Amino acid sequence: MIRKLGLLILLCVFGSACWADQVILKNGDTITGTIVKLTDSKMVFKSNLAGEVTIDLSNIRTLSSDKLLTIHLKDGTVLHCRVSSDEGDQFSISNSALQTQSMNTADITAINPPAPPKAKWVGQVSVGVTSTHGNTKTDNQNASFRAQKRTEIDRTTVSGDYAKGVQNNAGVENTTEDWWRAKAKYDYFITTKWYGFLDARYERDAVALLDRRMVIGAGAGWQWIETPKTKMSFELGGASLYEQYKGSTKNSELSAQAGYNLEHKITDTVDFIHDLTYYPSTNKVSDYYLTTGGELRAHFSPRMFANLKALFNYDATPAPTKGSTDVKYILGIGLDF
Repeated sequence: MIRKLGLLILLCVFGSACWADQVILKNGDTITGTIVKLTDSKMVFKSNLAGEVTIDLSNIRTLSSDKLLTIHLKDGTVLHCRVSSDEGDQFSISNSALQTQSMNTADITAINPPAPPKAKWVGQVSVGVTSTHGNTKTDNQNASFRAQKRTEIDRTTVSGDYAKGVQNNAGVENTTEDWWRAKAKYDYFITTKWYGFLDARYERDAVALLDRRMVIGAGAGWQWIETPKTKMSFELGGASLYEQYKGSTKNSELSAQAGYNLEHKITDTVDFIHDLTYYPSTNKVSDYYLTTGGELRAHFSPRMFANLKALFNYDATPAPTKGSTDVKYILGIGLDF
């Protein structure tokens, strides 16, 4: 009876080893247990002897599993399969739904990654007020907002800026600035890097005699960098541009569209944001509209920040008596949401 019981225990131990996951390291060691996940080139493995351990992917020669794994490869392929050890630094797919093939272990980017957080709108809103009373009375107000929602396949962004300033000198009132602009943009990712986009802009500026400027564009973009620290993309496409200045004729034309967007965390509390879009007319390249903006945003609490924005517009064909160059500065206090 004791001999049979010992044999049964031996079979159970042997059977659990046969049906466990295995990782073979490049130094020849074999670890038996359960593959939990692999993210950021680090595998979390629950060993039968050592408990939960973390292993660098660069130290793994090959792996095998007795259950289905979700494996993400560098080329974007996602596999749901069992795997078995192969020769060299390779593993073989053993899922009957796919033809057997060998793959390099180094091509794995993730195994059983956690579900991405549910997409939600995030953004910022800021306001600024300046008021002086004395020989000259001035009142200035400004506001800005930006909101974005990013999923695995698309990105939606809306933003807007507004400013108005009035100066009263000896009873004579003069409007120093009175403008606003809004933008909406939708990006659809065809791959992890390439996307198509649709965007629209609307602007008004009473001091520049701009009754309205509307731009509707479309094209393709390349997301060069997208990390928690830095995001940068380049875009190229076409646009329909319509302008109406007070007291002048309307202008409607087709143009090309080229630009880039940059967001970079200089430190944990200071961000730099910059964008530029160039609209040259398809009829005359020297007739173009260029808009660019830069912002420094410094957080003094987890959600609150102070920001300084500089906006630069250049219109090669402005209203009569008005210059082509327009520079605006916005200083405010804001809140993340």
